[in-house]
Amino acid sequence: MTDIDIEKIVESVVATITESTQGGSLDLSPDTATREVSVNQKDDVRHVALGIGSSAMDGGTAVETYLESLGYHVVSITAGPGQDCVDVAVDVAKKVAGGSCERGIVLDADGIASSIVCNKIKGVRAALCYDMRSTVNSREHINANVMTMGGPFHNNGELCEMARTWLELRFSDGRRWTSINKVMAAERSSFVT
Repeated sequence: MTDIDIEKIVESVVATITESTQGGSLDLSPDTATREVSVNQKDDVRHVALGIGSSAMDGGTAVETYLESLGYHVVSITAGPGQDCVDVAVDVAKKVAGGSCERGIVLDADGIASSIVCNKIKGVRAALCYDMRSTVNSREHINANVMTMGGPFHNNGELCEMARTWLELRFSDGRRWTSINKVMAAERSSFVT
């Protein structure tokens, strides 16, 4: 891929996002309002593992290009021969749990299987994000470190905006640590009833 191709992709993604946010196609109702985050409040995330399932290649490519244009170091993971979205999600979760990436994002057909399998990896708190409200809550309330999305359910502009917002938001509510600690305690317990 040449520099000219990359510039055209970035221009296309930025144009799509601008159209989505100004043209009214992005739902900006109170439940899904785009969050503008002050530079002083943005989380310090630099390395992002991005898993792209075969059913979300177009959206995944747009998100990857957009995040790189914002200065993120994106580690892109796609399914190899004989693999599917579950394999991709496990690879993303391992990068986050192992510390080589601060956060992970997985795009597949609907985000459900990826969310489930990511939560099987110790140290991962994955959240299925389906609109701006769930995106914001997953960071501010449960301190999710992996985001999953159904790529085909959103246009590229929506996917990019949700990913940007999610990466920038800090965990904001210290009183929620009790709940997060309970989640992590459940992960450590291995009991059968």
